[in-house]
Amino acid sequence: MEVPVYNLNGEVIGRIELSPLFELDVRQDIIRRVYLSQLTARIQPQGRDPLAGLRTSAESLGVGHGIARVPRVKGRGYPAAGRAARAVMAVGGAKTKAPRSWKVVWERVNKKERRLAIGSAIAATSHPELVGARHRIPEGIALPIVVSDDIESIAKTSDLHKLLKKLGLEEELERCKRRFGKIRAGRGKMRGRVRQRARGPLIIYSREDSPLKLASRNIPGVDAVSLRNLSVMHLAPGGKPGRLTIWSESSIRALEEVRVIV
Repeated sequence: MEVPVYNLNGEVIGRIELSPLFELDVRQDIIRRVYLSQLTARIQPQGRDPLAGLRTSAESLGVGHGIARVPRVKGRGYPAAGRAARAVMAVGGAKTKAPRSWKVVWERVNKKERRLAIGSAIAATSHPELVGARHRIPEGIALPIVVSDDIESIAKTSDLHKLLKKLGLEEELERCKRRFGKIRAGRGKMRGRVRQRARGPLIIYSREDSPLKLASRNIPGVDAVSLRNLSVMHLAPGGKPGRLTIWSESSIRALEEVRVIV
């Protein structure tokens, strides 16, 4: 399958043959599984001290005293004597079902599954029905979008913004801008996820020293990643394949050498 190659003015300057990778079946089940694996790998294990609230000699007095049968601090003649302790409803007591640091959070997957998921997510970027379900793409444009290697030398945000507009992605950029910084509705505001961020175009380059990553970070929704660091987290945000991708010409050619499938 061939797609056109655009220059920095948005003009077609040639065509390029896509890798057989783009002809793979889109396995949404495997993509979702690998996405959850990489998402849970970021979670830092945390837990409570197993003896928290239990470092006391408190003991219940039993029945027949006309008081509740909760553990009470031993002794008499000082303020803490007779105070409830250890019980979950007591101040400073143990916590019910406290988090444990040894809980297994990371969902591991096989290496071949991970490679297949990356290849399948790459193939999904060439399906107009999947990409169009989550992005605003211009009519008649071939997916994925391939730009000449001049894009890897862009160092200014304004130049990158102009290129995206010339490719017809102005409506997509406006969508990401509207959603940028939107306050989340619900409990997530209390858990550090106050603002939502829309995911827009993903730019993939091959040069490790490319300034493109710095040029793209101030455009809402736009991400840039090198082919070496490409993962399912970039290609399928939320575990849903079909992200709008812009490839440099060199990164498309380098796919022939990268072994990401079984």
